[in-house]
Amino acid sequence: MEPVQHLEFDEKAIEGLELILHEFWILRAANPAEYQLIREREKVLRRYLDDKFGLLLIVHQHFIKLEKIPVTPEEWMGLGTFIEKRDYILFSYAMAFLEDKSVGEQFLLSELAEEISHYYGEGEGVDWTIYTHRKSLIRTIKTMTDLSLMKTVDGKIQQFDHDQEQEVLYETTIYSKYFIRSFPKDLTKFKNWQELLHEDWNDHQEDERRKRVYRQLFFSPGLHRNSAGDADFTYLRTFRNRMIEDIEKHSRFKLKLYKNTALLTSAEPNYRYDYFPDTKAVTDIILHLSHYLYENRSSYTPLETGDLLMTAGDFDQLLSNVKEKYGSGWAKKYREAAIDAIRNDCLAAMRSWMMVEIDEDSSMIYIRPLLRLLAGDYPDDYIRKGGTHEK
Repeated sequence: MEPVQHLEFDEKAIEGLELILHEFWILRAANPAEYQLIREREKVLRRYLDDKFGLLLIVHQHFIKLEKIPVTPEEWMGLGTFIEKRDYILFSYAMAFLEDKSVGEQFLLSELAEEISHYYGEGEGVDWTIYTHRKSLIRTIKTMTDLSLMKTVDGKIQQFDHDQEQEVLYETTIYSKYFIRSFPKDLTKFKNWQELLHEDWNDHQEDERRKRVYRQLFFSPGLHRNSAGDADFTYLRTFRNRMIEDIEKHSRFKLKLYKNTALLTSAEPNYRYDYFPDTKAVTDIILHLSHYLYENRSSYTPLETGDLLMTAGDFDQLLSNVKEKYGSGWAKKYREAAIDAIRNDCLAAMRSWMMVEIDEDSSMIYIRPLLRLLAGDYPDDYIRKGGTHEK
């Protein structure tokens, strides 16, 4: 029986939008209540996602999935459980292996490993006697089972860590047939990922600018003005009042617009999302870095886009100054760490929050305006006590 459709974008529709924006998919068997909620708001959700984002909502009898296609792929948009490039290669080969299996068909770990070795071919192939290669396969399979692309029938993949002869019995699921999205034409016809993204926009030429802006705001930490005539940022400024009203009506976010950057904020934390600042020790350093730049803003001349341009040496000196002023309160790991180690951790975290960009050719560092929206300093009582850290 078809669910009764609610045609108003009510509180449950907002909840449904959060679910499909955050989750890769909603499996009916695992989350029947969430599946039913979205089914009952399907029409209003589908209309809103098509109008504002230009995205396809797939409603299947076994799952619900939103095809999330970013404006620009970013490093942090990958699978969080994967560490190396090899993980993605193994994942692709494993998906090709499942493609030839029928739903419910069982297979052994050794069969999958042998097939992957065959796909990999000669040269830079895989060798299951090598520990790091086995660890990569373990990460791949655990990710696939977590995504319900296959399920474990008997055995434990963790034992493959130290025993390459370890056997595990798996079974394919209905979901493995729907993981990879449908493409507008044969993938071999595309020369690179840029062509693939361009083809996607061919289907969304109407109101493309609005859809680009909504995708960037909801899928990324922020949206930067990249040039004086940045069309996306100009659109955002022009329609800011309309967008503020729309976003607050259809989500729990608020749109904040500044001279060179824009972002969505939330007054109440939601367990589904990652927030900045978080509780990681490196975040303290980033907040102190922001505060130091603000206190010494007369020493830095921003570019037209609000970016601060630095060499690697400039950035190391900046970190040294920040460590000298604030380092006594940092976690022990960073109090005792060399500047290059602190730099690597800071840049990695800042890149994941779109607070920095690095020109790979020149190694120049662009500190983006998003960094300087939040800053951190020590409380007065800490300073009065001499700024010492006992831990």
